[in-house]
Amino acid sequence: MIQIALIALVALTFSIVATPLARRLALHVGVVAVPRTRDVHVAPVPLLGGAAIYLGFVAALLLLGDHAYIRELVAILVGATLVSLFGLADDHWGLGAVIKMGGQALAAVVLLLGGTQIQLFPQDWLNWALTVVWVVGITNAVNFLDNMDGLSGGVATVAAAFFLLLASMNEPRQVLVGAMAAALIGACLGFLRYNLNPATIFMGDTGSLFIGFILAALAIKLRFPSNIPLVTWMVPLCVLSVPIFDTCLVFTARLRRGVNPFTTAGKDHLSHRLHALGMTRREAVLTCYLIAGSCGLIGVYLTQARPVEAYVVAGVFAAIGVFSLIWLERVCPSGVPRRARG
Repeated sequence: MIQIALIALVALTFSIVATPLARRLALHVGVVAVPRTRDVHVAPVPLLGGAAIYLGFVAALLLLGDHAYIRELVAILVGATLVSLFGLADDHWGLGAVIKMGGQALAAVVLLLGGTQIQLFPQDWLNWALTVVWVVGITNAVNFLDNMDGLSGGVATVAAAFFLLLASMNEPRQVLVGAMAAALIGACLGFLRYNLNPATIFMGDTGSLFIGFILAALAIKLRFPSNIPLVTWMVPLCVLSVPIFDTCLVFTARLRRGVNPFTTAGKDHLSHRLHALGMTRREAVLTCYLIAGSCGLIGVYLTQARPVEAYVVAGVFAAIGVFSLIWLERVCPSGVPRRARG
């Protein structure tokens, strides 16, 4: 546990120091987020905060990580670097959705080559396909979630904390998962020092794609020897339920309006709707943190549950999610309260 704490501390330190430097660099090279109608900020804000997160994460693992898992770690870092570079290009020049998703799929293949893959089915090709879909899906879900000050970084910190807890709960302890989760916690917390409302820097796609990829890899690497895969496959879905729910909500809203969910943006995310229903932006973000923590606790419970108990809880959990999605679409379609539209 001392090593885990040191990894988090080193990542935190690097991130705190590097974030102001990244802000200066972003202003110097002109990588800034100019306000658009869909945005909540009203003045240009520097991007490249994701570079500080990346630096803190990688530095902590290279300095203090266990090199016994070097093959898997290198594959994860290469894949994460690849999606970060695509994110950086998008922040600076703008990339199409197809190009970015192609880069994410390529990074998922790097994971497979490094031995990190989902193991649910007897057929290897099904596991490979599911791994690529999972990595691309979660990477984009975290990217979609980055729509309000402190939201994506804070929810990622909560998710990484639960992955760290789950890695330490299961014997034998999963050293690589614990180290990566601790590094991500430290890097995100250091960045949040500057990203909480009112933010002075954004992580950009450089950071959100990187964080999403790491969370997807952590979910794949987790193992639960005390329970059966019939139950434990649901645990990562619970831990990452906030970005998953937000993506489902956005896709539902945009498909109902007959627009492309990837190329059309708007204030139809969960955080936007909470704000439109009367919360301040900080309250909306903190509510998402609370939801993420509650869902993570359900995931921890499922690791110890019997199959019948697990599926009853998961069924209720899924029903609440569907009800919430329908309710939000009814009372606050497209991010605007129905009474205001009327």
